[in-house]
Amino acid sequence: MDLTSILFEDNHLIVINKKPSEIVQGDKTGDKTMPDMIKEYLKVKYNKPGNVFCGVIHRLDRPTSGAVVFARTSKVYWAIVEQKPEKPEGALVHFLKKNETKNKSFVTDSEKGGAKEAKLTYQLIASSERYHLLEITLETGRHHQIRAQLAAIGCFIKGDIKYGAKRSNEDGSICLHARRLTINHPVTKEVLTFTADTPNSTIWKIFEK
Repeated sequence: MDLTSILFEDNHLIVINKKPSEIVQGDKTGDKTMPDMIKEYLKVKYNKPGNVFCGVIHRLDRPTSGAVVFARTSKVYWAIVEQKPEKPEGALVHFLKKNETKNKSFVTDSEKGGAKEAKLTYQLIASSERYHLLEITLETGRHHQIRAQLAAIGCFIKGDIKYGAKRSNEDGSICLHARRLTINHPVTKEVLTFTADTPNSTIWKIFEK
């Protein structure tokens, strides 16, 4: 990544002037994506020993150039799952491959065939008699990542029949909710935290705090 293309950078956001040849999200070409390049840049610049997060806030098509905003802090999700995880907290690492025809991601054993490494951390924050509430933080941003990775450990998201749930929700939803996002305003530098109320449904009300 050309460092002259960085328009803005702070602890929460990085804004890049994208070239027409660069891709924001992985495609069938397998070319390196902008998030991958940004993570490499941040890892070296700040001497980070572990994994670096870079979230895609919005996208531009590959032929399109211009400003793209990426988040350096992760979004927090809540998920209601049917099965309690073996450990109350932990990290999940899998390789995911997207099936375009089925619009679904599958866990594979390695990076072969274009599979991408997927990482997240989770914490059990509440339980009812039948369901369990997890708080999840993504370290990578893959297609259907949370749904596929939780399914891989048997923690199917309520209502998500595509990924193994016993039955669908009446309203067609799945119990996965983007709960909280914290960013720095790119102009004022003010720290902004957005917390989204959970849907107004019986299952979510069980876990209201």
